[in-house]
Amino acid sequence: MIRNQESMILCCRVSIHGESIESNMGGERVLLNVENGKYYNLGEVGGVIWDCLKSSKTIEQTISILLDEYDVEPSVCEENVLTFLHSLEEENLIAVNND
Repeated sequence: MIRNQESMILCCRVSIHGESIESNMGGERVLLNVENGKYYNLGEVGGVIWDCLKSSKTIEQTISILLDEYDVEPSVCEENVLTFLHSLEEENLIAVNND
């Protein structure tokens, strides 16, 4: 189910959907979605978010990790993370769990 980014609640857990192969290319994370054959460049920060997804962190925990690692305003970080997750969901790379 595709949702707008405002409907992603910070306490939601996000999980990786489907099978993908990932690689680190010059500090940036690149994914190959096995199901659709598309490549995705997640970038450096996207790679950190992807690692959080692999370890079943909540959106809020993911934002906290990024705030500890990068010099960014909390509201900007939250907005960017939600936008990024929304784009991954649109590509069917993740599933948002409201549990």
